[in-house]
Amino acid sequence: MPVPGASPVKRNTLRQQIADALCDEVLAGRLPAGRQFTVKEIAQQYGVSATPVREALLDLCSQGLLDVEEHRGFRVHEFTIEDFRHMVDARTMVVEGVFRHYVEQTLKAMTPQALASVRRRAEEAERAARSGDLDILIGYDLRFWREICGLVGNPYVLDFLQRLRVQTWVFTVPYLRRVPDLRGQLWTGHCELTAAVTRGDPHDSERLIGAYNTHFRALIERLVAGEEMRARGRAPEVNSP
Repeated sequence: MPVPGASPVKRNTLRQQIADALCDEVLAGRLPAGRQFTVKEIAQQYGVSATPVREALLDLCSQGLLDVEEHRGFRVHEFTIEDFRHMVDARTMVVEGVFRHYVEQTLKAMTPQALASVRRRAEEAERAARSGDLDILIGYDLRFWREICGLVGNPYVLDFLQRLRVQTWVFTVPYLRRVPDLRGQLWTGHCELTAAVTRGDPHDSERLIGAYNTHFRALIERLVAGEEMRARGRAPEVNSP
């Protein structure tokens, strides 16, 4: 079975539940890049009919996480380091543009409840990053960026950025899991960025977003290079500075 230990899915909103469950499996690396499976296998795994499973899998295809293989089922998409670079470049341009042009509007439209939620997500994501807890960080990081970008009120921008962020995590998780200790290696500026946005400072917001993407890209580039060197029998330690 492609998802060992998965529990049965309740029968309300099956399509979304199955899509969310499988997305979590891909993000966690339990459904690794290149893994093949069929609608029948997933339906049996979750104890549901084929129709909502097929719909969920097609939804994940539209998000770029799965590929359809004719007469063979589905396959977890394999992103490359070049894909990763393009994704980081794309989200850098979009997010910086969003905060450069909308940060003042965001400040005016921000409710106390939305502000409190973003601050809470920032604190949770930063705490997970400092402790090097990747499983916790992924969820909180995705929620943090979804909420802080959602403050601009443009659902199309939000959907695009969320898709890019999920895809970059999918590519990077296998490399990050090979690092023995991630403490001190992950970006921890969530609270600082939140403060910049909430005081309406587009320049500092842009600086911090650039710092995040630069840090993330440099870390992954180093880990990928380490994998390539290890494959040639002369890799450095994966947790080297």
